[in-house]
Amino acid sequence: MNLHWHRRDLRGTDNLGLAHAATAADGRVVPVFVLDPTVLEHASPVRVACLLEALDGLRGWYRERESDLLVVRGEASEVLSRLAREHDAEAVVWATDYSALARERDLAVTAALEDDDVRCETVHDAIHHEPGSITPNEGDHYSVFSYFWKKWRDREKREPVDPPAANDLADLTGEPLPSLAELGFEEPVPTPPRVTQPAARERLTAFCSGPIYRYAETRDRPALDGTSRLSVHLKWGTVGIRAVYEATERAANRGETDEARESVRAFQRQLAWREFYAYVLAFNPETVAENFNDYENAIPWRNDTDEIEAWKAGKTGYPIVDAGMRQLRATGWMHNRVRMLVASFLTKDLLTDWRVGYDWFRANLADHETANDVGGWQWAGSTGTDAQPYFRVFNPMKQGREYDPDAEYIREHVPELADATATEIHGWHDLESTERDRIAAAYPAPIVDHADRRERAIAAFERARGEPSK
Repeated sequence: MNLHWHRRDLRGTDNLGLAHAATAADGRVVPVFVLDPTVLEHASPVRVACLLEALDGLRGWYRERESDLLVVRGEASEVLSRLAREHDAEAVVWATDYSALARERDLAVTAALEDDDVRCETVHDAIHHEPGSITPNEGDHYSVFSYFWKKWRDREKREPVDPPAANDLADLTGEPLPSLAELGFEEPVPTPPRVTQPAARERLTAFCSGPIYRYAETRDRPALDGTSRLSVHLKWGTVGIRAVYEATERAANRGETDEARESVRAFQRQLAWREFYAYVLAFNPETVAENFNDYENAIPWRNDTDEIEAWKAGKTGYPIVDAGMRQLRATGWMHNRVRMLVASFLTKDLLTDWRVGYDWFRANLADHETANDVGGWQWAGSTGTDAQPYFRVFNPMKQGREYDPDAEYIREHVPELADATATEIHGWHDLESTERDRIAAAYPAPIVDHADRRERAIAAFERARGEPSK
């Protein structure tokens, strides 16, 4: 008998750990998920709601095969040690996670199981190529994505793996899932997305049937349904990365034009970004709280409380920034182009420490992934690998005009501007106060002047770099 410890692989198909446990088992596999309080204390209502839905769906998948998923509350080391004894397990199998929190937990689990003479077997399931397998000539990982992408793109990818047969699964009856309240969480503000294996398959099929061929053209337009919306499924593992890549390869082979096929490659490049950041975190777990790249002097973050609260509430007076922040609060998701924009606004216009933004995203995103979000925030804050140069500061008005020219996205999420024209919305910062009151009295004036704050941010970063004042 083997235990398979589900973590961020909440699916039965294309699951390397589950397949390995079934293949290696002398007997049947016991599927387990542990609601560990040391992990849950870093969670949020929207993410726990997604987790419970994904667990309920996975439990249904097992029950269709006359088995079940054991969902147990407690410290993972104690729970797994006890379950291994109860089921006379020879091994516990799980998929590797790369954060410092996960590593600390897994070391404790390994020590407890080894004390009981139970083998610990791990697989790399969440990414194609395990950290350390794609390396530069010097060093243990790439810090420039373009070089990583070239090797990742050309490296052979493993095909999806079949699920275990029903007779490979133990005959089990699990306890009911706890509620959000029983786990100590309030109901989330946003309505959580559907996070199940069928929902993931439907989304992947729909995306690869058409939108993927326009991805390069539409991915930066937040008013359009131009992105895959698979991030929450990859986060919780309701779809496997091998299945996603295989679907994109089939789409590329069906592409009728060079442009369509290149669009598929553009999406695959985003999958590589996800893996790139996983590598960075695996080799630099401290970057969750520390700058990847330090300057000669400390960056003089302002961290103005009122400005931060206006940013969180979507009341900065910069329409596309506010639209993104309100979309986050309403849906638990934000369009990727807008994520970059709101991050630039916080770290440069407001000169606020990137960790403030990371913590807010971690609390509100249904698809929060430590590696991705740390990488993205450090990129915006000009402290990370391959980061945005400190002197390149997104202009929110220009970004709005370029990526939401008709202001459809903005009006959807900022109802105060529903009756304003696109010209008025994108020129909000230039309007006189009387004009703003006439158009939308309830919507705030800009809390800062972008041009002034851009210059101040550049000067602050130059001081941090030790450059002489100009």
